[in-house]
Amino acid sequence: MDITTLLGFIIGLGGILGGATLEGLPMGTIFQLTAAIIVFGGTFGATLVTTPLFEVISALKATPRLFLNAKADPGAVIRKIVELSKVSRKEGLLKLEAYLDDPFIKADPFMTRGVRMVMDGTDINKVRDALETESHYIEEEESAAAKVFEAAGGYAPTIGILGAVLGLIHVMSNLSDPNKLAEGIAVAFVATVYGVGSANLIFLPLAGKLKIKNKILVRFREIVIEGLVGIGQGENPNYIEDRLLGFLNEPERAKLVGKG
Repeated sequence: MDITTLLGFIIGLGGILGGATLEGLPMGTIFQLTAAIIVFGGTFGATLVTTPLFEVISALKATPRLFLNAKADPGAVIRKIVELSKVSRKEGLLKLEAYLDDPFIKADPFMTRGVRMVMDGTDINKVRDALETESHYIEEEESAAAKVFEAAGGYAPTIGILGAVLGLIHVMSNLSDPNKLAEGIAVAFVATVYGVGSANLIFLPLAGKLKIKNKILVRFREIVIEGLVGIGQGENPNYIEDRLLGFLNEPERAKLVGKG
């Protein structure tokens, strides 16, 4: 589990609500159903107008990834590719067929297709083109989810202001009761809090987190492509490993080298 996402929500919301409590602000004034309906309903509607339905559904499906660690371990895939390269160099590409049932490879359709293409002796340039095209399409699909959250983050503050204006209109139409004027204005501005708060504590951070996780997956596929191309070209396993280590940062590289 990616604890940072959940921890961020807890710290962010806890800091705001805790500060409001210390300031003596009654929690009841913050939780307003009407303001929530205006802001979240309006934001969702505007987002639907902006983005196709399949992208919204894609964003909803991608939400669990925000709370899970990426399965794309770059060190693990490098070790597996080096293992494949040693087998293919010693016993031939056809021996890679046995690895199609390997749990690590079988769990990733992208890598499975790449291994099968290399094993079948497909022209290595065609292998690279096919895998890069597929990787680009997957990246576009993954980026769509982040764009949905970005769109929601852009609309929420404006919808919040709209909710506040609507609240003020209601207050001004009831000036005959001055005792309720201050309370009504306070409630009206809750919509602004919801709009700005949801954009900067939920929607935009989720979009940023998805982008980071997508970059991890892109790097994973780049390692797979370079490694399989090297295997298809019959390159030395040590050379393949050295080249793939260039995709890792220093802590990752030290961890991989340390494991041998």
